[in-house]
Amino acid sequence: MEPNKQSGTEHRTGVATNVIEAIVAFCIVVMGIVVLQGSRALGSGWTSDGPGSGYFPFYIGVILCISGAGTLYQALLGKNRNTEIFVDSEQLKRVLSVLLPAVVYVLAVQFVGLYLASAVYIALFMIILGKFSRIKSVITALAVVVLFFCMFEVWFKVPLFKGQLDPLRFLGY
Repeated sequence: MEPNKQSGTEHRTGVATNVIEAIVAFCIVVMGIVVLQGSRALGSGWTSDGPGSGYFPFYIGVILCISGAGTLYQALLGKNRNTEIFVDSEQLKRVLSVLLPAVVYVLAVQFVGLYLASAVYIALFMIILGKFSRIKSVITALAVVVLFFCMFEVWFKVPLFKGQLDPLRFLGY
């Protein structure tokens, strides 16, 4: 948006903070309901030898529901609700430029494993967002992944997840 040249202020458009607060509060209420149902299935009552396995989680679910409902009320009906813009389009683009690659990285780990996905993630992140040269980015990514591979697999003997495809199987680890 163009700044207002007369007053020196910038007009922002976007979703209000209280709407985001209401959405998060609703999600907390839903999470509390899920915890309540799960704890009821485990046995949330008192048994002959003490509390059932769902006894304490049941009360955690109750607390989640109460706090979520209170926050939901304040966000939608409270007299001090915050109606300022939560995030504008430029801020959202910056957040998504980091969040979306992270989501793709997490999904890639499931298929190609931690090492290969990390190497690609580090290199692309450096190239695209960091504006580093390709060769410097690839060398850095490979160095980090090789260091972690040696540290975990070789020295500590702690295998990390290699993915469903296991592209590093030829290494014998």
